[in-house]
Amino acid sequence: MKPWSNDEERLLRYFNYVEKTIRNIVIKASDGLRDKIEKIIDNAKRYYEDAKHYMNLRDYPTSYVCIAYCEGLLDALKLLNLVEVVER
Repeated sequence: MKPWSNDEERLLRYFNYVEKTIRNIVIKASDGLRDKIEKIIDNAKRYYEDAKHYMNLRDYPTSYVCIAYCEGLLDALKLLNLVEVVER
């Protein structure tokens, strides 16, 4: 994979990964945890939207923080085996 030529290109690659994850995420946990997991996924989506907003403002550091936090929330759910990403 070639190196990124600029911040926007790098962020767009993160965005593509996160979009794919959000689109294909399936909750595996019991009903008791479902609401909490949905809230975490909703927060991740909000951080994703914030990241796009800040990139459009060319505030790249803030955009990186938002997309990294979003990815961290999604990764935590995967590592805890509460969700899975199903290729469609």
